[in-house]
Amino acid sequence: MHPILADPRRLGLYLAAWLPVAGIVTGLFMLAGAGWAGASALALPLVAPFAFACLSSWYVCRTLPLHDTQFARLMGTHLGTAVLSTSLWLLVGRGWARALSDIFPGIEEPFVRQTPPLLAMGTLLFLLATALSYTLIALEEQRRAERHALEVQVLAREAEVTALRAQLQPHFLFNSLNSISALTSVDSDGARRMCLLLAEFLRSSLALGAREAIPLSEELALLSSFLAVEKVRYGARLEYEQHVDEDVRGCLIPPLLLQPLVENSVTHGIAHLVDGGRVVIDAHRRGRQLEIAVTNPCDPDRPRRPGAGVGLDNVRRRLQAWHGRDALLRVRDTPTSFRVELSLPAE
Repeated sequence: MHPILADPRRLGLYLAAWLPVAGIVTGLFMLAGAGWAGASALALPLVAPFAFACLSSWYVCRTLPLHDTQFARLMGTHLGTAVLSTSLWLLVGRGWARALSDIFPGIEEPFVRQTPPLLAMGTLLFLLATALSYTLIALEEQRRAERHALEVQVLAREAEVTALRAQLQPHFLFNSLNSISALTSVDSDGARRMCLLLAEFLRSSLALGAREAIPLSEELALLSSFLAVEKVRYGARLEYEQHVDEDVRGCLIPPLLLQPLVENSVTHGIAHLVDGGRVVIDAHRRGRQLEIAVTNPCDPDRPRRPGAGVGLDNVRRRLQAWHGRDALLRVRDTPTSFRVELSLPAE
């Protein structure tokens, strides 16, 4: 459907733009000797159908794209269509003037006198309608291109998030299997218990990982399950503490967002301390932002790793994919502690 006919507001504005044209045509008939009433009765019913006839230029423009049509063919087709449409319009107008001659004697003569200027005016108006049609087509193509670009961007973001999710499970699974392998020779019961806890954790993480977003409370429950697996290996050396405000437990976050951070706390923090340590999670709201921090003690003499590591990089990229510039990841690395702070919209 024509974009003007499809929108009542556009149609109203379009018809309002033709009111001055109706006034000009009425004036032409009056200059040719018609009275005001006769000129109005002849002009108004004549201009209204031509306003709708000019809309047909849109369909011609659709078949002759500007970037794919030679200039000579373009101008010849549109000029010929404008002259033909205006000629048909004047032919109908002559019949209408003849029909009005019974009510307004002599009204046909002013119409005949003004036929040349009406032909020029009608041709110009049709060409202006053609220019308007090309403008509407260009706007429609621009909106379509923007919509396509947005769809591509969304699909790319979803693909990136899917790829980042896929990195999480193998990374943790390999570490857990290595831990089970180490336990089998020194603590077979612990290895068996760790296998059961690992199966429970993987079952829960797969269910949550399939969702687009989960409440913070479910992520924290998953972390407890993860630390239960790790505690089989580290025993009393591993402690866990949460400081989470109740009003943020329902905030939505990407699934498995915190698990790599807690895993890093255990693998690169607690594991290097003879007496172990405590992993602490803080979560609260600051304005419209959800603030989450994961802190763990560190060995001052631990070897420093170049770069941010796979886990941190994964979390940072997932935050950017989900929230763009509205989300931040900060790292505070001191000789005795390591702290990762997340800030994202509290939804």
